[in-house]
Amino acid sequence: MTIARLRATIFIAVGLIAATALAFSFRPRSPEGIEARPAGQQPTLLLLTSLPLVFNEQFSLRAGGSPTLTVLKTRYRVLPISVTDEKELAKSELLLMAHPFAQPAQDLVALDAWVRRGGRILLLADPMLEWPSSRPLGDPLRPPPMFTDTGLLAHWGLRLDLPERRGPVFRKLGGQDVLALSPGKLSGRCDVAADRLVAHCHIGKGHATVVADADLLDVDHLGKGGARNLDGLLSELARLQAK
Repeated sequence: MTIARLRATIFIAVGLIAATALAFSFRPRSPEGIEARPAGQQPTLLLLTSLPLVFNEQFSLRAGGSPTLTVLKTRYRVLPISVTDEKELAKSELLLMAHPFAQPAQDLVALDAWVRRGGRILLLADPMLEWPSSRPLGDPLRPPPMFTDTGLLAHWGLRLDLPERRGPVFRKLGGQDVLALSPGKLSGRCDVAADRLVAHCHIGKGHATVVADADLLDVDHLGKGGARNLDGLLSELARLQAK
């Protein structure tokens, strides 16, 4: 069994447990300006991530999920997945990939085909992740230090470059001023924002929004500067749905 498939087995099993437990948790209000949806009207949002958003690094549910997951659940039925194969992608037309582990070649082909058929993806691809981790370097479950681009972005006409300098900086996401940590720079054929944080791509019948930072989801450690980060995330998801 490959490392990617081993991760998938672990994450799918734990993700299903997490999704079941979180379904019975308290559903808070959405951030200001973003209307919450009743549970029966929430579309399914697939979530694929290497970050501790659904459960912590010890795979414990005691914390009840991250602030990002809490906010997402005000508008979506969040369904964790660990691979982008045809079976998993068929469960929804909306996918949030937040700094994912490297996907096998056949799953990248499936992801590209899913988008071109009309799928919508918000991809947070961080070239210099600053997110703290208690897992040692080399641990297969530790979030990778950079987005592992095996040709997907180039296939969509994008290039992701490292930041010129490290540290916090304000950027625009979903019309909000958000705090990012060492964000990368996007360029290419898509509609790239002036600050180069976000690119909006029309791919076949579908759409991809790529963000050159994932640390902006770590709002627990960003302080007041990150107060609008999750509003920006929800706004970008709403934009994708409206396409």
